[in-house]
Amino acid sequence: MKQTPYYQTIGNMSELCKALGNPTRLKIAFGLAEKDYCNVSIMVENLNISQPGVSQHLTILKNAGIVKVETKGAERCYSIKNENIRSLIKLLKEFKHEEN
Repeated sequence: MKQTPYYQTIGNMSELCKALGNPTRLKIAFGLAEKDYCNVSIMVENLNISQPGVSQHLTILKNAGIVKVETKGAERCYSIKNENIRSLIKLLKEFKHEEN
């Protein structure tokens, strides 16, 4: 069966949701949604996990189209890829689970 643009979009959304489904990656996304950019060293300090661990999570977020990376001097700085993603992350942050 040939993939139509609609099904490709569904696949992309599914990958985005899977990437944000991990608590550490969600924390990274929440933090980046509040800033213009952040480097790995600051994330390591704030998340209290190893640099390789943070880098692995960032790779998954990058591959899902959530973050982008830019080089600023000697640093690799990460930011949210676009305003649609930033808006989605802010909506998730505001979500409050209501019990029935």
